[in-house]
Amino acid sequence: MTETGKRATNATISDLGIKNATAHWNLTPEELASISIEKGQATLTSTGAININTGEFTGRSPMDRFIVKDAITEDSVWWGKVNLSFDADKFDALEQKMVNYLSKKELYVRDAYACAEDKYRTNIRVVNEYAWSNMFAYNMFLRPTDAEIENFNAEWTILNAPGFMADAEIDGTRQHNFAILNFTKKVILIGGTGYTGEIKKGIFSALNFILPFRKNVLPMHCSANTGGKGDTAIFFGLSGTGKTTLSADPNRNLIGDDEHGWSGEL
Repeated sequence: MTETGKRATNATISDLGIKNATAHWNLTPEELASISIEKGQATLTSTGAININTGEFTGRSPMDRFIVKDAITEDSVWWGKVNLSFDADKFDALEQKMVNYLSKKELYVRDAYACAEDKYRTNIRVVNEYAWSNMFAYNMFLRPTDAEIENFNAEWTILNAPGFMADAEIDGTRQHNFAILNFTKKVILIGGTGYTGEIKKGIFSALNFILPFRKNVLPMHCSANTGGKGDTAIFFGLSGTGKTTLSADPNRNLIGDDEHGWSGEL
C-alpha cells in the first residue's frame, strides 16, 4: 500500500477496507489533469482545460438512484418513483464488492466539505477510480486548508468506481450503473457510470434530507446574487432553465448558481 499527498495524520485508504492500493490524496488540479492525460483518459484543449468522454452516460440516471431503507429513512423518506428504496443487506454486499474492486488499484482521494456556514458544515471524503473524477470533486466542493486537512474527519464517504458494473439480478440494482445513499453508514456508492454529476447530486441528496430534519435549514435548488444594499435575489428553476445565466449580473455579487440553504439566520 502506498499513500501520497496531503492527508489527515491518521487517515489511510485501508480504513475503508481497501487493500494494497496506491492512494493519492488531495492532489492539485494540475497534477490530476496531467495524470488524466498521461493515462489517455483526457485530452488537452486549446484553452488549457481537459476534455473528458464520460462514456455511456453523459447525464444523471435518476431511475438508478436509490436510498437504503432503514431505521433512519423508513418513515421519513417519501418513497416512490423519485426516491427508490434499496435493501440494507444488498447495500453491504455491494459495498464489499466495490471495496474488493478498488483494492490493488491506483486511487485518488479528496477531502472536502459542503455548506459554507461552519455550523452546518459536512465533511466529505471522495475515493475515485479516475483522476479526472477527483478533479471534479475539487471543483465542486469546498476545500479545507492544509491545516484543516491534517485533522480532517470525514462524516460522509463516497466510493466512485465508473469501471465497476453491478449485476442487477444479484446486487438488487435496476441495471449495471447505480448511485446508492446509506444514511446509517453515511456512505454513497456510485458505480457503472463515468458521469461525475452523480457525485455532486449524491451529497446534495443527503443534505436535502439532513438539513431540514436535523438542522432546520431549507435546501434550495437555485442560484442567488446580492446587490450593494444587501438585497438578495433567488432564481428557481429546473436544470437548464437559466438560473446561472440570470444570476450572473455584472452589477451584483454572485452568491452561487446551484444549491443553497436558507437557515433563517442573518
